[in-house]
Amino acid sequence: MTDDLPLRTPLDEPPASPDAPAPPIAVREQLRNLAIVAHVDHGKTTLVDAMLRQTGAFRANEQLVDRVLDSGDLEREKGITILAKQTTVDYDGVRLNIVDTPGHADFGGEVERSLLMVDSVLLLVDAAEGPLPQTRYVLQKAMARRLPVVVALNKIDRGDARPAEVLDAVYELFIDLGATDDQIDFPVVYTNAKAGTATKDLAVPGTDLRPLLDVLVDVTPAPRHETGHPLQLLVTNLSANDYVGRMAVGRIRNGTIRMGQRIAVVREEADDTAGAIEPGRVVTLSGTVTALQTAHGIDRVDIGEAGPGDIVSVAGLPDVTIGDTITDPADPRPLPRLDVDAPTLRMTFGVNTSPLAGREGRYVTSRQIKARLDREILGNVSIEVYPTESGDTFEVRGRGELQLAVLIEQMRREGYELTASRPEVILHETPDGLQEPYERITVDIPPDYIGEVQAALAGRKGRLEQMSTDADGRVRLEYVLPVRGLIGYRGQLLTETRGTALLHQIGEGYGPWAGEVTHRTEGVLVADRPGTSNAYGLFNLQERAELFIGAGVEVYEGMVVGANSRSGDMDVNPTKEKKLTNIRTHAHDEALRLTPPPPLTLEAALEFIAADELVEVTPSSIRLRKRLLPKHERERERGRAFERDRSDDREREPARS
Repeated sequence: MTDDLPLRTPLDEPPASPDAPAPPIAVREQLRNLAIVAHVDHGKTTLVDAMLRQTGAFRANEQLVDRVLDSGDLEREKGITILAKQTTVDYDGVRLNIVDTPGHADFGGEVERSLLMVDSVLLLVDAAEGPLPQTRYVLQKAMARRLPVVVALNKIDRGDARPAEVLDAVYELFIDLGATDDQIDFPVVYTNAKAGTATKDLAVPGTDLRPLLDVLVDVTPAPRHETGHPLQLLVTNLSANDYVGRMAVGRIRNGTIRMGQRIAVVREEADDTAGAIEPGRVVTLSGTVTALQTAHGIDRVDIGEAGPGDIVSVAGLPDVTIGDTITDPADPRPLPRLDVDAPTLRMTFGVNTSPLAGREGRYVTSRQIKARLDREILGNVSIEVYPTESGDTFEVRGRGELQLAVLIEQMRREGYELTASRPEVILHETPDGLQEPYERITVDIPPDYIGEVQAALAGRKGRLEQMSTDADGRVRLEYVLPVRGLIGYRGQLLTETRGTALLHQIGEGYGPWAGEVTHRTEGVLVADRPGTSNAYGLFNLQERAELFIGAGVEVYEGMVVGANSRSGDMDVNPTKEKKLTNIRTHAHDEALRLTPPPPLTLEAALEFIAADELVEVTPSSIRLRKRLLPKHERERERGRAFERDRSDDREREPARS
């Protein structure tokens, strides 16, 4: 239902006179809201596990798994948190609403939304590794909102732990980010999340997490609200329920909400492509609260009423989106909308057009893919979807390769078939020239591989910022380089360092165009006919290339079956069979031994492909292919590109003279 209700915002209200009394402020002393932020794999979810166990959130006989909040299949497989999750801990009469946030910068939208619901931040830092790029990222977001910070140095039981040096590095990080005097005077707690202990003094071993919980209760401000103020609930997440439909998740800033209450959302509509909506028109969507839930431990429980400071899920507005404010229809006062960092990468998702399309997936049409992407952007504000010139493809924008790869993997597991292009950076035209996104990366390697890594990053336009040696002898290199130079580098780095390197990255903003960056120097082997691969056809190919397939795999014309050892693509016949003769010798009949192909993961495939190639994704398979499958079409397109380059060169020559 859409009503035309008056829109009132704090900016529209008349200024209060100097003599007018300030509105009375109330405080809920028995409630605290906080977020745990850290770099990937520094122990956030493990620490929350220990808090839940020690505060009685589980039954004594309950069967538990490690990292209970990482409930998604992908989260458990990759060992990272992808979606921010809320839980509650009751401690000495105080309820702690704890939000576990992702540590990877690609999922920074989850962090930014979570920080709008909390009043303090617990910054977890590995006592051996120290602050890493994503530590800087999440701390920067927290300090921008002026949130008090508690620092916990985790994993103090590690043999290579160096808490004193890491604490100095944390102080330096705060200073680099422009911390105020109040922010830099943060309390420090030393924890071992796996054992569930905490202490304020390293000389006194901890026995439980009480020292940490005491500090969190003391440092986190209790929620404050204006008495008599109408309802204000900023929607920061969405969830779905099979019985009540879409549920809006957020924190109540002011007022109360109860079952059966009339609520409204006031928003400013954007212009649509058909011009049916006048840009800037304010509309109000109204409804009734049909379900009201909050977290209790790791479970969601139904409640009848919630007040200021509570983090709740509300059903009753089918069209609510992230960034909306649920408010009182009689006195609507919307809060400022949620603002997140803009995407830096884009990819093309399209219909699978290969000869093997439709054999493995349930959802294969462009309409079904578009509907799934529309559902994704409702609950993920850092993903953007745009139409393309072709009705069968869509441009999807996100923060990084991992975020887009996770989206593809989720669609794949849901039964979708699609093709995905190589990631490309989003460029900005400015008065100063073309701008492109940059990344700050930290590479942790043994000292034997410094030369190879520096040579590779120099070719990718990397600039060395800092170089240091850890206590265990490993070297840490900090580079700033264009995002284009980072695409496809992770696999090369692991190959050059024999799997011993660690790479962490974080956005550094936009900078000047760095020039051409080499992506892939070798070509690929392309199947020139359909059929089934066999050992005889592949045996001679493996001497000159790295194969992606084994014997008995169905192939088609234009499918990429291996990486060439030289530059340039090569059309091959992997289905070639041995000619039958009447000669029988031991040398002719000995078994052909093929090197097993390496498993092709989605992330590795997206990094490997070139601009004229696609990744074919189905629920059961990941294949590489050319955009244009027939050989004559690829040659014709190559000729057109050559003519375009020649014409561009001829246009530039008069300008030079």
